Amino acid sequence: MGEEKVEVKDKNKSAMAIASLPLGIISIITNLFWYLSLPTGILAIIFGAKTTRRLGSKIGKAGLITGIIGVAMCVFIYISIILITLIGLYY
Repeated sequence: MGEEKVEVKDKNKSAMAIASLPLGIISIITNLFWYLSLPTGILAIIFGAKTTRRLGSKIGKAGLITGIIGVAMCVFIYISIILITLIGLYY
């Protein structure tokens, strides 16, 4: 019986789940720097998706959501900058 308890992992203490949340938060905070925001956001999405599927981790799901928000904000900001620049060239 003692061996069964050792094999059961706590789903919220997975290293990937814990790593995905700070990566997602860093992705949101560093939106103006695409070279920081995109890699950290993509890693947060990957780690969060893996831990959510395998373990059903709530921390992994939070990392997945923050990673998606960070990448979406970064893409939106840079597409907006490009469009504003192009519109400014024609007027």
